[in-house]
Amino acid sequence: MSDIEIGSQASLSGTGIKGRGELWRKEDWWAIWIGLGIVVLGCALFAEGASLKWIAVTPPKWSSWGQLWAHFADSYPRYVAQFAAWLAVFSLALGALGHKPRAFIPAFAFLYALSVIAISIGQWDQANRYNLEPPLLALVIGLALSNLIGLPRRLDAGFRVEFYVKTGIVLLGATLPFTLIVWAGPVAILQASVVSLVTFAAIYWASLRLGLDRRLAATLGAGGAVCGVSAAIAIAGAVGAKKEHAPIAIATVIVWAIVMVFVLPLVSRSLQLPAGVAGAWIGTSEFADAAGFAAAESYGSLAGHVAGIAGTGDQTVFAFTLMKVVGRDVWIGIWAFVLAVVATTRWERGELGRSANPAEIWRRFPKFIIGFLVASVIITAVSSGYTLAEYNKQVTPALVAPIKDLRSWAFLFCFFSIGLTTRFRELARAGGKPFLAFSGGVVVNVVLGFVLSAVVFASYWETLAR
Repeated sequence: MSDIEIGSQASLSGTGIKGRGELWRKEDWWAIWIGLGIVVLGCALFAEGASLKWIAVTPPKWSSWGQLWAHFADSYPRYVAQFAAWLAVFSLALGALGHKPRAFIPAFAFLYALSVIAISIGQWDQANRYNLEPPLLALVIGLALSNLIGLPRRLDAGFRVEFYVKTGIVLLGATLPFTLIVWAGPVAILQASVVSLVTFAAIYWASLRLGLDRRLAATLGAGGAVCGVSAAIAIAGAVGAKKEHAPIAIATVIVWAIVMVFVLPLVSRSLQLPAGVAGAWIGTSEFADAAGFAAAESYGSLAGHVAGIAGTGDQTVFAFTLMKVVGRDVWIGIWAFVLAVVATTRWERGELGRSANPAEIWRRFPKFIIGFLVASVIITAVSSGYTLAEYNKQVTPALVAPIKDLRSWAFLFCFFSIGLTTRFRELARAGGKPFLAFSGGVVVNVVLGFVLSAVVFASYWETLAR
């Protein structure tokens, strides 16, 4: 089995225990129950004038060790409660899935402790200057521990890459209400759609020309076109990819995401792009939300402080959010459904010499995408009576922000788990073709994103939110 646990072919294809028992015996469904449970609880508290803020604790911005220590001295009961809550729901789920909670508990405690360290470093007021974003720190620390030091394999019981990212994706839906898509405007949605389609096509075509399996090609393409790690895992399941395909795509996405954190702000500065234009370009050319936010905030910090860079830091982050988080991330459900249909009705029909069972499309479809959509619908219903200004002032801080913070914890668990279970010597066996194919898509993505952001729709992004 690969070092990043993607599961067996049966698990990826969605086959397994059928009927009502599947609702309690499949990881996808447990991710839905946990994610939607958080969303529903948040909405219930919001309706009563309360919030999930207390348990969705994260360190505040700090500039001295004394400030950070004071925060933990005052808020440690909140961290204990949060750890206990995560441990309880994940242990319950894994127990129902047939795993031993006693093996999970010490591993998750280690994972949570590392996550607290990473998110604390990321809240340092100088972190942006050095690109010390928590998810990137999680990857680097995890990779270092795994490849330079080594950890006991028994700890892998707590490094549940898929489970954490699926839960995070469900929570992601709560931060992307459909009304936000309307508020984003047709230009942002159009540009994101064009970039998503063209990037996927470029990577998929290059992969096939290099002789790669089309399931790997689809997984790579979605990782570059949509939302990186999350898309790679979702699409691997949708197309019935081999167990090594998702780790290959994840590793490739991570490498390019880290490169772009440094390259995009540097080139934007040399070209003196307006803040909004740079944010849109970063949003179309970055492959991971965390890395993209780091790049956007890095460039945004220059706006108004460096001669020649017009606009504000808020414009950079807002433009990035519209392009990447709203515009591209929402494609994950569409790609998963379409590729599940294509894989079962076209690819496997040719390979097996028989028509695919239509029910296989449902079995293959990543069920946690349903949770993503339902979470979005719930928040859409709750926020439907608010204007954008009211949404930002009332709904976001009391309802969406705490869910977003809990989502950040889930994704942090995922990124640490990726690093802690990735062994480069084993990924190297895949050769250079996947990286080469993805790199071809990177070139297309970056050039197209620049033309659309800095030329075709430049006037829109320059005046964004003014």
